[in-house]
This record gives sequence, structure tokens and C-alpha cells, in this order.
Amino acid sequence: MKRFIHFRLGVLLAVGLRAGLLLSGASELLIETQAQAQQKATPKQTDVGAAQMDAQTLSERLPDQAFVMTDVGYHFANLWFAADKQNWPLANYYLGETRSHLRWAVRINPVRKTQAGAVVDLKGILDAVDNTLLAQIDKAIENKDVAGFKAAYRQTIEGCYACHTACEKPFLRVQVPDAPSATIINFSVPDEASAGNAQADDASRGKIFFQQNCALCHATKLGPGNTIVAGQGPGLVGIMGRRAGTGSNFGFTKALVESRLVWDAASLDRFLASPTAAVPGTSMPIPVPSAENRRHLIAYLSTLSAPAGSSRPADLAPASASSASDAGDWRHAAPGVEHVFRLAALPAPYSTASAGNPPQVVGKPADASLSVPPHFIVRLFADGLSGPRLLRVAPNGDIFVSETRANRIGVLRAVDGADAPSQNQVFADGLDRPFGIAFYPPGEDPQWIYVANNNSVVRFPYRNGDLNARGTPQVIVARLTESTGGHSTRDVAFSKDGKRMFISVGSGSNVAEDMNKKSAEAIRLWETEHGHGAAWDSEMNRADILVTDPEGNQSVRPFATGIRNGVGLAVDKNTGELWTSTNERDGLGDDLVPDYITHVKEGGFYGWPWYYLGNHEDPRHAGERPDLAGQATVPDVLLQSHSASLEMVFYTATTGVASFPAEYRGDIFAAFHGSWNRSSRTGYKVVRVHLNHGVATGEYDDFLTGFVVDGHGVWGRPVGVAVAHDGALLVTEDGNGTLWRISYKNN
Repeated sequence: MKRFIHFRLGVLLAVGLRAGLLLSGASELLIETQAQAQQKATPKQTDVGAAQMDAQTLSERLPDQAFVMTDVGYHFANLWFAADKQNWPLANYYLGETRSHLRWAVRINPVRKTQAGAVVDLKGILDAVDNTLLAQIDKAIENKDVAGFKAAYRQTIEGCYACHTACEKPFLRVQVPDAPSATIINFSVPDEASAGNAQADDASRGKIFFQQNCALCHATKLGPGNTIVAGQGPGLVGIMGRRAGTGSNFGFTKALVESRLVWDAASLDRFLASPTAAVPGTSMPIPVPSAENRRHLIAYLSTLSAPAGSSRPADLAPASASSASDAGDWRHAAPGVEHVFRLAALPAPYSTASAGNPPQVVGKPADASLSVPPHFIVRLFADGLSGPRLLRVAPNGDIFVSETRANRIGVLRAVDGADAPSQNQVFADGLDRPFGIAFYPPGEDPQWIYVANNNSVVRFPYRNGDLNARGTPQVIVARLTESTGGHSTRDVAFSKDGKRMFISVGSGSNVAEDMNKKSAEAIRLWETEHGHGAAWDSEMNRADILVTDPEGNQSVRPFATGIRNGVGLAVDKNTGELWTSTNERDGLGDDLVPDYITHVKEGGFYGWPWYYLGNHEDPRHAGERPDLAGQATVPDVLLQSHSASLEMVFYTATTGVASFPAEYRGDIFAAFHGSWNRSSRTGYKVVRVHLNHGVATGEYDDFLTGFVVDGHGVWGRPVGVAVAHDGALLVTEDGNGTLWRISYKNN
């Protein structure tokens, strides 16, 4: 006997966008269950990779099915928006992602057993959906048929409802991303069984949110001997009931240690909503504004209980007690010390254990001092800043600084030669984790100041001498990527002729651990649109330098790919070449993978995540992309691994009371934020990179050192570097919120 599901579409489906509903309807609809659809399906070729993989390995490599199905809903919702705007290439992309994630979900759990004992063949259902409903959507996209697309989309929604009902999972929600007025696709009212699973559903969604936004810094698994792993952020296993500022070998701020908070659902909710408001002085930079996201995240963190017998939290690998044989150790850093790294001398992966050795940021000791080369003077220029990051100097000499934690841009004014600013105020606030700053058009009379937020680029009208923004920001690029977690800094720069705008976007993960696999043909099609070596899934438009025009009229596209985290951008005014300062990947040992500074070739592929520094294959992606072997560009200057090179600047001053000698002109200065994934601490300094007529020699020297206290503590973490109007070099550090000025005293 045929079974039918009878429902009213207008009751079951509502997706809002801005002022109107995208989908609604009142007609009575009659649809078959997936059991009949399955009988009509044409079998498709089995995924050979999954078939050859043993069940245990597959289970270890894949997340739970609910995790992936939420991604299905994410891509399927975006598919509607893309087609509704008749952006057919984007619609085709989201259809492909919907299909690939559905296949991924079925690989995790090919069959489902209901409470009544019936076995549901999810593989058969997927084949039916793919060959009928999704094929109709595909055809409509190919024909650019809006009406046909919407009809097929509605039919697919009905099929989704039927499938979830038969599988006894009637409560399906698809959150439309970042659309403030959007409602939720909501199939049926949750019954008692659904309500009973609410906590598990919240934890599942929290896991997704965590993977997309938090996993780059925080570990959720135990290390050897059941020790809690520390990374860029503290390990979170067993966080519930733990006192804040304790629990792992991590450099917690004094503010968090003295907060006396004990982590439970309520305290975590307050802290995540606004870390700096809950604990003034914390170094946690990123809030979770959405109450729903916080609820999901806390539900997931509640599942990370530490097993009985787990030992006191420890590093991934112990910090080295001796530095005698380690040239990269902080104790060897001093102005004038030369460094050069050659490809032939690179160690093999895992030659040393992957270390978790984050710094403890402390106040500046009374006897601490910074060191610079002879004839240079370094002095404190400003303090009390809120996590100062990138610096840019306006043509008139005003100093702009991104205070990312405070979501604002500050501006300081000082006359040439002054040891302190005469004015220090907020230029613009209410931004979203701003980092990059650029003046446009290039030259002495800019009309705009551009700001790179976490996932957008905006601009303010500007005239030389403005100390306050002229009105609200104008959005130039509304959305850079589909994901916002992981590396959060975005820099912005303009070509020498002012016709192109470059935007750096770091990866969402360390090495794309959860990125889906594609066939050779799917990769070919993907790269046709996204560039050679471009990553996909949540890494789309990540680990790239993007390019568009200054007005944002052209679509944003990759200028170069495989650049894991090109934090700083700079354009050589003499050659017009674009350069970047890049953080490479972690987890392969103390001396892999070197960070780098390089000029960027248009269309160039720089390796991430499959390769590094030319033809060195990352063992975590072994054999996945043989087509890319030997195709990754080797950067110009290799830096000590894990130095975390951030902003870079060309030294261009020729005059000024603080200007450097002529031999410095055309060279690069770069700020090293410092290591966490190295057993012996390195970085925490500013270096000078040597160029010869615009070409890097491969060598760099220490220029500013002294921020490290000992093997555990540091009092400064350099971020920004800029050349002041009078020729001095300015340096920010975000550990204690200070700005330093380096001048040449012979002037």
C-alpha cells in the first residue's frame, strides 16, 4: 500500500530575506515517501575511496552525520539566494556543494534504523534525490530558468520533509547565514522525541560552530598520557567547572587569572558575549554576539569532559631547556644577527615533536629594555592602546592604528621629531575586527580611507588632516568569504596605478583538515573559476590574496592562491610589485614550515594546504594532489618557522629628522609576533629584510629585540610597523598595548 505525506507548504516553509518572503505557498501538496522514490532510482557508481577504506578509519576521518547535514542546509539555503539573484555560477557552486555534502553524510551512515525497526536505505534515497530533484535544479540553472529553478527547489524541499519524517527526524532547521532578517526553514513542530534530543542537537550545532570559528586556536582532544593540549589558545577538554586562567600550560592574562571566574554555562555565556566587558584586560579578541550560537557552543563544550585518570594539562611537547644548539632560540636574538634559510637545509616533517608552548604575557619588567643597532634610539611613543595592531601613516603624517579588539580605528598626531603624540583619539568605531587600512587614491591627496574588516571592506570619505570619520562607512565589498573563523586579519592595499585593490584573507584552519575530497574533473572545473590550487568548502576564498577594483564593481577573485595567512600586504612604490608577509602552517615540528616574505605573482600558487615551499608535500595530504607536484612557487625570503611575521613595510624615507641612513632605503621591516608551536621560543622582534634594487637577497637581520623576559614570559608582541613622516620607524605591540618609535640619532 502506498504511503503519502500530506502537508501545507505555506505552513512548513518560510525563508525571509529583507522585507519579503522568498518562499511561501498555500496549495495542498501530495508527495510520495522516499520508499517509492528509491524504487525508481538509477544506481550510481560507488565512491571507490570510501569502499576501500575500512570502517574504523572512515569513522575516525569523518565527523558525525548531523555535522555534515547542517552544512548541507547551509549550502542549500545559499543556493536559493544565488539563483534568486540570477547569479548562476554561484548557484552552480552551491548546488555542487549541496550534492557533495549529501554524499559525504551518506558515507558516514549509509543506513538508518527507525524505532519501529525499519531500515532506511539512505544511499538509495540520495541516488533518488540526486537523479530526480537535484537534476531538475541542475537543468534549471543550466538554462538560467528562474521559474523552473523555484519549482524544482520547492519540490526538493518537500522531498527533504518526506525523508526526515521517514527517518524519524522531523525537526529540520536550515539557518540562513548572516541575513539579519531571515527566518529559519522549519519543517514540522518538534515532537517529544525532538525535544528530548534538543541538547544533543545544540551540541551538534555547537560543534559545527566551533570547527568553523574556534578550532584553529583551541584543542578539544587529549594528548599523550591523557594530557590536555595547549595551542594558540588553551585546551578546552574539561572546561566545565574549571577555574578561569588555570588548567593548561597556557599564557593566561593576569586579568583572567584574577577574575575568579569558574566556567559554567552562565559564566561562559557572559564571557563569550563580550570577553573584554566580562574580563577587562583579557587577550581573548573575538566575541560570539549571537545568543543562539553561544547556546550551541556551550552545549558542545559541555560534552568535552576530561576522562578519569587524565593527568595535569601539559604541552604537546616540553619546552626546550637548552638553547645552545638552537639558532632560532630567543636568547640568540640581538640587533645585527643575520639569518638565512635554504630549502636544501629543511628538516623532514616530524623531525621534532609538535610543541605547544604559548607565551605568558606579563607587564613590562622595571629593568627590561629594548635593543636596536648602534646610532639608533628606541623610545615609548604611546601607551594605553587597546590591542594595537596594524599601522598606516597618512600623507600628512597622522598615524592610523587598528585597535582590533575594540572594533575601532585610532589616529595619533605628532609633529616631526616629537617623542609623543599631541593628539590621540578614535577616528571610527563600531567596526568588525578591523585590521587593514589604506589610503586611496595613492599619492599625496587621498580622498578615501579604506578599512578591511573581518569579512568586508568599507571606506570613509577622507581629507588630509581628518581626525574623525566623515559619516558612516560605505561598503565596498560586502562579503569576502563564506566562513569567518580561523585567521581573522584582513589587509588591504592598492596597486601603484590605483586601478586594483588587493585583500589578503587567511585560511580558516591550520591545514584544511576537514576539507572534502574532489575528483580530478571536479577540481578542474573548480580551478577554472577560482584559480590554480584554490581550496574549497569552507576554505573558498581563504588562504588567498583577492583582487577587485577600488569601487568594488568587479567580482572579487583570487590574485594568488595557497598563501596560508598573508597577514601583511605592501606594494613596492618603485617596481609596483605586491608583497606579502605570511604565516605558514603548524604541527610538523620546531623548524617546519618556515614563514616567509615574498613578492606575489599574479596567478601564482604557493602550496597551501597540499605543498609547502615548492615541491615539499605536506604528509597530512599525502597523495591527494599529484597534479600540483612541483607547481608551488618558492617564496623570496624564508623566515624562522613559527616566527609569526605580521605587518611589513618598505623603508622609503629620504629626508626627515629621524630618517635612517641611505643603505636602509628600499629594504623591508617586518614585525614578528612570536611563536607558540615551537619548543624553544622564537620571534617577538622586528627584523630588516635585505633587498638589492627591489630583489630580495634571502637574508634578514634582527633589528629590534628585547620583548622576551624568559622561557615562559614576554611583555611585548610586535604587530605593526610603519615609517613616520619624519623617517622614524613606528612599531606596535599588542601584549601591553604600546607604540614605539625608533629614530637615527645622528640626525
